[in-house]
Amino acid sequence: MATLELPTPSRPRFDLLVIGAGVIGWLLLNLAVLSLAHGYLPFDRPAEAATPFVQQVAGPTLALVEQLALMGLVWWMTRRRTEVDMAARAPEMSKAWRETLGLLGYAMLGQVGGWIVGPAFGYRPFGFHLAGAMVGCSSPPSPGEALLWASYNFVVFAVIPYLWFRRTYSNAGLNLVSTNRRNDWTVIAVVLVIESVVELAAFPGIFKMTPAAFLIAAPIAFILFFFGTVLPTMVLIYAILLPRYLKITGSPALTVILGGLTYALMHLVEGWSSFRTPHDIALSVIFVFLTYAGPGMFKAFVTLRTGNAWVHAIAYHAIAPHVIVDTPLIATVFGIR
Repeated sequence: MATLELPTPSRPRFDLLVIGAGVIGWLLLNLAVLSLAHGYLPFDRPAEAATPFVQQVAGPTLALVEQLALMGLVWWMTRRRTEVDMAARAPEMSKAWRETLGLLGYAMLGQVGGWIVGPAFGYRPFGFHLAGAMVGCSSPPSPGEALLWASYNFVVFAVIPYLWFRRTYSNAGLNLVSTNRRNDWTVIAVVLVIESVVELAAFPGIFKMTPAAFLIAAPIAFILFFFGTVLPTMVLIYAILLPRYLKITGSPALTVILGGLTYALMHLVEGWSSFRTPHDIALSVIFVFLTYAGPGMFKAFVTLRTGNAWVHAIAYHAIAPHVIVDTPLIATVFGIR
């Protein structure tokens, strides 16, 4: 099988071109939203219902600015670490291509399976997020829907890929072992504190809960989202695919962007998406990429800098946002007051 050899990380010009292309792509997506939306976004997002249209459109870009600032902070905190040769954790080029394409194909089939399994049990199609996560929804999930969603995602996107690749690769080769625990925990603590403050300011829903309700619902939110989206994201993208992206491209910048695009790709069907018309479908897909590419790139950047996929999972996923933002949703789902 012929393989495409891309420029190596020692060629910063290529990384600059990649970043430039990313900026242009981001601007084009925003222009597409403005062109298609005509001042209205047809999404089921109660938390954003009172937010002006311009602010809704600007939201992902403002979030991206914060994510870029966090990348700079993570770079500074990890600047004295011994560099992790993550590309060495991937197999030789032709096998890296086969594994990458095969896993991406499997992931897409897994998403299609979720679109079938959910309605088969009388629920909505399953995505990488529980319906209502982050932005609410007009019809909250039932406990059965939430539990089946988490179970499906955990088995399909975490357990099966992990067991398959663990036959050949060690946990260290899958970015699941720390090479510098002290620095990893420093990154986790700093990012978690900053992101928690930002999200509490933007999504203050937990302050409206009673202390008793929060103490009951928060652990349920942590466990449900940990198995339903945190572990699937970590294993599928940042443990397995990321080293192969770096091996194939030889470019940290392109690897980070591919990590972000893959993360967005795994959210094609969200609880807030609208598929009523081609116009709504186009806006939904565009907004998925605007919403999730930035967080996905940050997760990829942190994993490249630390060599440890657990760092982003703890610092930037399991607690912030899914406990801080989504505990009120879980209280609603399980009738906790």
